[in-house]
Amino acid sequence: MSESAHDAVVVGYDGSPTARQAAHWAAHEAATQHRRMLVVHAFRWPLTELTQMRVEAVVLPEEPFRQEYGKLVDTLVAECQALAPAISVSGEVITGEPVDVLERVSTNANLLVLGSAGHGTAHQVLLGSTSAELVRLAHAPIVVVRGTDNPATHRRVVVGVDGSETGAHAVDFAYDYAARHDAELVAVHAWSDLPLDALAPVREWDVDWPEISRAADLILAEALAGHTARHPDVQVRRVVAMSKPVQALLDEADHADLLVVGSHGRGAVRRMLLGSVSQAVLHYAKCPVAVIRVSNPA
Repeated sequence: MSESAHDAVVVGYDGSPTARQAAHWAAHEAATQHRRMLVVHAFRWPLTELTQMRVEAVVLPEEPFRQEYGKLVDTLVAECQALAPAISVSGEVITGEPVDVLERVSTNANLLVLGSAGHGTAHQVLLGSTSAELVRLAHAPIVVVRGTDNPATHRRVVVGVDGSETGAHAVDFAYDYAARHDAELVAVHAWSDLPLDALAPVREWDVDWPEISRAADLILAEALAGHTARHPDVQVRRVVAMSKPVQALLDEADHADLLVVGSHGRGAVRRMLLGSVSQAVLHYAKCPVAVIRVSNPA
């Protein structure tokens, strides 16, 4: 594996318009980070479709396919270099399953960027095949891009805060992004994973809801503590939501440039829940989504 992926912004490119859009987004983002950018096209060999054909005595050489894929990558590299002339942009064509190749590349990458297929059922199937696997496996933070090829239009970044170690890394990522893009940071903490209907009987009890709200706001304050000194110019808005985490995040991210979530939740019991949150926002958010993963969260 080439060392060009080390500390670089890496884009997985399959030749689709959405992958090209993601690469343009990544070029802008890499420029703000002053990092190299690497475009990676992974292709299966032998081609799955051809190996399923019962054709005897036919041996197809790999090199012509590699050359054609190389031309696609070179064209995109030139586009991204024009968008970000101050950084180095390179490309590689690597034989292997896309998920396996991009997982290996992400080991040394600063960021892994992928395109999104869109919304609805078809999008869910496509996301589940590659992006969802990489969200689970990739070593670097991963951004799934949709809706724009420019990282900063609305000047707003939304981050989900849950008090976990992974959530803390998500806050770090969101603050860094907001500072570089002169964006407002919206920190969201959803008090309960239960639907509001399930909370209705609870509301009839003698519950100190103002105190619960203050406690939730304290979680937000503690999660954001220390960042203000490092990023004094970042405007922060704290949101304590009574709605479910997915809905709270989607509501705030409706006009955002980026939504940042952790891939695990508050301890072992909650990890499946927040895992479902990260998957849900990947399916339904209108803006790019960053998923931050920690190998061994507390």
